Amino acid sequence: MPIFETLDDLSNSAADAFCKLATETIEQRGVFRVTLSGGSTPKRLYELLAKKELPWDKIEFYWGDERNVTADHSDSNYRMVREALLSHLPQESLRAFPVPVDPDNPAASAEAYEKTLRETFAGQDTPTWDLALLGMGDDAHTASLFPETEAISETDRWFVENWVAKMETYRYTLTAPAINSARNKWFLIGGANKRQALASVRSQASDLPVALFPSRLVESPEWFITRDAVFEA
Repeated sequence: MPIFETLDDLSNSAADAFCKLATETIEQRGVFRVTLSGGSTPKRLYELLAKKELPWDKIEFYWGDERNVTADHSDSNYRMVREALLSHLPQESLRAFPVPVDPDNPAASAEAYEKTLRETFAGQDTPTWDLALLGMGDDAHTASLFPETEAISETDRWFVENWVAKMETYRYTLTAPAINSARNKWFLIGGANKRQALASVRSQASDLPVALFPSRLVESPEWFITRDAVFEA
């Protein structure tokens, strides 16, 4: 597990790894499908990727989670990715598929995005992403799988609306099976406020329920972590 001194070090390493994986995957399969994480930690990665030379017309961007706001709202994950990355890429070759959020109808929004995913991965039991980028909150949530929410136990759907009581709002999220079907799963984690959550998620203890630590649902991920997020031995 690599430990990075700063978020910039982490982001540069992740950007290099992203480019290598994208290049190799496109050579093998002709397309690179990635589901993106929201939040503050991956923003620097997206800014670095915006400066890279890649076959962008062969890279497809999807969203692992979204807030229940319109695309121009300051809280929108799509807006963050657009400003950090997408707006800097050749627009004629851009292949981005954001969640079509209707704040007044979360269920329909989630169903519409699931339809898009099932059309993309037609005939498959789960969406086989080439890469799932993931973050983790200080409450151990990932994507928008928050502790003690219904989406944690969903196994039939790929993408759902998820009521988060502590925020009094819906969030949109890939389900655990739709995350774990990715060929590569990378957690990007930085900040001292993540120490306890990270320690719990990586603990070998068997009595830590996924209902309280949803990031434990993710199977065999790779970790990109800053030193301040790790308890010193």
